[in-house]
Amino acid sequence: QVQLVESGGGLVQAGDSVRLSCVASTRTFSEYAMGWFRQSPGREREFVAGTTATGKTELYGDSVKGRFTISRDNAKNTLYLQMNSLKPEDTAVYSCAATLELYGTKESEYDYWGQGTQVTVFS
Repeated sequence: QVQLVESGGGLVQAGDSVRLSCVASTRTFSEYAMGWFRQSPGREREFVAGTTATGKTELYGDSVKGRFTISRDNAKNTLYLQMNSLKPEDTAVYSCAATLELYGTKESEYDYWGQGTQVTVFS
């Protein structure tokens, strides 16, 4: 069982930057590929970014390419999402997820989920 806890969300102005963190409660964090998803009211959960267990491969959703960066520190059991040039349409609950697959871009490919952290971007 893997528990994931996100932090770093909040209320920010358009154009600002925010870094989200996701801490995993497992000694085998380095074996899991990790991802970030987001969901806003009335919309389906959307893939934001993903990384392999080693962190050498990164994947991004089209809407965040060039603005968001996913990274991980396996020594600290922590996943990050650096979000730059934020837009009001980035407003959502951001959740991290873990999988033993090589990587995943679909919700169904992940086995463990955090509760999420709210990011609200105002113009």
